Amino acid sequence: MTTPAKPATAARVRGGALLLISSLMIGSAVIRIALEAGPAFARGSEPEHAADAKPEERREKASDADLNQLLITLRQREQDLDARESRVMERMRALEIAETAIDSKLAELNAAEQTLSDTLAKASVAAEGDLSRLTDVYDKMKPKDAAALFEEMDPTFAAGFLARMQPETAAAVMAGLSPKAAYTISVVLAGRNASVPKE
Repeated sequence: MTTPAKPATAARVRGGALLLISSLMIGSAVIRIALEAGPAFARGSEPEHAADAKPEERREKASDADLNQLLITLRQREQDLDARESRVMERMRALEIAETAIDSKLAELNAAEQTLSDTLAKASVAAEGDLSRLTDVYDKMKPKDAAALFEEMDPTFAAGFLARMQPETAAAVMAGLSPKAAYTISVVLAGRNASVPKE
């Protein structure tokens, strides 16, 4: 995220603009005084009539009023710029706070995801260990006793164990099953990989 221009830089730019405008106004005043001073020196000590002085006074008053209005306008624009800059800075601070909060939440989510992944991996290893031990138990049982258990099991569950057992032991257990149970388990075993793509 880009950092906003520093307030000191903005103040320097604004100060430079005000200095330039002030210099131009002073220069304009000097030129105006020089242009108006020439005829005054030429007239010397001629008495001025009250009627002649009024238009010049009016021009000076109008010039001063224009200058005052310009200064008021410039000050108002400067205040507007300061207020706008202040609002932008507040928004930037709010965005930084929100970004920090989002980064914190993302870090928490990543940590929770890692913890969950570790837990699932442990559970998977534990489940695999349990299945392996149970398969070893069925492998070591007499085929007739194992067949009695497999007869009562859900066919899908029984097929899973028979697929993990030694082929000779599995064959002996299947031989001890009733024809209906043996057929159902055989169908489950045969269909286990039917949905796997061939190519």
